Amino acid sequence: MSNIQAWTTVFIVLSFGTYIFIAWRSRVKETEGFYVAGHGVPTVANGAAIAADWMSAASFISMAGLIAFLGSDGSIYLMGWTGGYVLLAVLLAPYLRKWGKYTVPEFVGDRYSELVRTIAAGAAIIISFTYVVGQMAGGGIVFSRFLDIDLNGGIMIAAAIIFLYAVLGGMKGITWTQVAQYTVLITAYLIPAVAVAQRMTGVPIPQVSFGEILAELNSLGTELGLNEYTQAFTERPQVDIFLVTMALMVGTAGLPHVIIRFYTTKTVRGSRYSAFWALLFIALLYTTAPAVGAFTKFNLLEGVQGTSVSELPAWVENWMGTGLVTIGEDVETIQSVGNNPASGADLIVNNDILVLASPEIAGLPAPIVGLVAAGGMAAAMSTAAGLLLVISSSVSHDFYFRRIRKEAPDRERLLVGRIAMAGAVVVAVIAGMNPPAFVAQVVAFAFGMAASSFFPALVLGIFWKRCNAAGAAAGMIAGLVFTISYMVYTLEVFGTSANDHILDISPEGIGTIGALVNFAVAIVVSKLTPPPSRELAEMVEGIRYPARRRTVPASAQTGPSSSGEPEAGPATGPTAGQS
Repeated sequence: MSNIQAWTTVFIVLSFGTYIFIAWRSRVKETEGFYVAGHGVPTVANGAAIAADWMSAASFISMAGLIAFLGSDGSIYLMGWTGGYVLLAVLLAPYLRKWGKYTVPEFVGDRYSELVRTIAAGAAIIISFTYVVGQMAGGGIVFSRFLDIDLNGGIMIAAAIIFLYAVLGGMKGITWTQVAQYTVLITAYLIPAVAVAQRMTGVPIPQVSFGEILAELNSLGTELGLNEYTQAFTERPQVDIFLVTMALMVGTAGLPHVIIRFYTTKTVRGSRYSAFWALLFIALLYTTAPAVGAFTKFNLLEGVQGTSVSELPAWVENWMGTGLVTIGEDVETIQSVGNNPASGADLIVNNDILVLASPEIAGLPAPIVGLVAAGGMAAAMSTAAGLLLVISSSVSHDFYFRRIRKEAPDRERLLVGRIAMAGAVVVAVIAGMNPPAFVAQVVAFAFGMAASSFFPALVLGIFWKRCNAAGAAAGMIAGLVFTISYMVYTLEVFGTSANDHILDISPEGIGTIGALVNFAVAIVVSKLTPPPSRELAEMVEGIRYPARRRTVPASAQTGPSSSGEPEAGPATGPTAGQS
């Protein structure tokens, strides 16, 4: 066993042991603890858990790699994901927490109807499955390289561990596990970034110092057949840059596994503070990612430029065993570098390995390489666990409990949820072995689906009382079907062949158009059909305004809670769940 494998094994065993211990200590026996951690998570801890849930394998493993090869066009991921989180935290999260239920489909069902709840639960499952495929693929990459096993075997190991601690503790166990995972992943991301920045520029602040190498990086890239790193719109048309950024942004605000995080706090005010802490924790990684991409690409290109195949750096041979780095046939000297086999470059480097390989490429010691591997696994597993919980809650709570056995006791509902998790893991493993694109791109497809389904239904449900069940149902179906159809049309999935993009719109950006379709259909159908009941309008108003702003007789008013805000449900009219 090499030093790298030994240190990787040490860090992964220690971190995984910690995660499983936390899950075992946090195991639950009731649905409230399983789905929303009993509404008892402190704000700082919830902020760290949200950050870990948010920063998936796409953020840790793939984003910096995409930025490295897309250059300035890669800013779509930074702008879309961070901007979308702010949109979610300000526009939707506090209102949904005030409603005080378990799942996003449950809010949609209370706001509109049981039919819309069922549609929303189906959409949540589709989105979460798509998202979790990227996490399984990312986990498989880590295990494949650093434990020297087959890529498919790595995916199966990652899936087994994720399932173990997710099924034990539910949301409570996942939340506290994600606090530990955030600590691991952010440490693993920052230490090599700071070390490389110090070594290359003498300034150990990567967010500041990476600008010093950009001119030389541009020159290196053009010599090896790549576009200039800082030049805009070289990899994507301008219209697609806008559409992808917008799809990622509004998709973020509609992701069920992120929204459910705001249900776990003790108060509505706590959900707002959780958003602040989460944004701070997320910013630590997202402001570092461009530097990691630039430094890693510079070291990669400088290390292989004009080098004969027999004298390539050791990291090339190490990663060739995974199949994610390849050398063209009959190539003797590296004259060109690419990230896509179709480019015909001498050396093909998969986007998804750059962060994991960055310590090796920079020549950092084996312990740091092992730490980065543990961080990549923490990122993949933290998000995958949250996604599995969404699938579990949609099946057991929104389908089984609401549609099949309304009298089912807690124990039975938990059993159904855990069985649903197991089924989800099996499907995700199979899909993760043959993902349709890079990890971050697969995740972007999930964001597009969320943008075209949940975001319009949530926004209209909170801010437009006239929106009714018929409009919401028609809009969600139209937006989701339109978006998925275009993705299938332009990707090689389900045995179909890929077709050219229409009007330069990529499958990652089509969610923006799908959201507009959803909004338009929902508004038109709502206008053409009877409005919601007066009681339902009261419910909507109840989550938008504090009780003291409502028209309530003075004798009926009560003092505010310690937080200054009602905990859940409207002040007057029927309670949530009576619609």
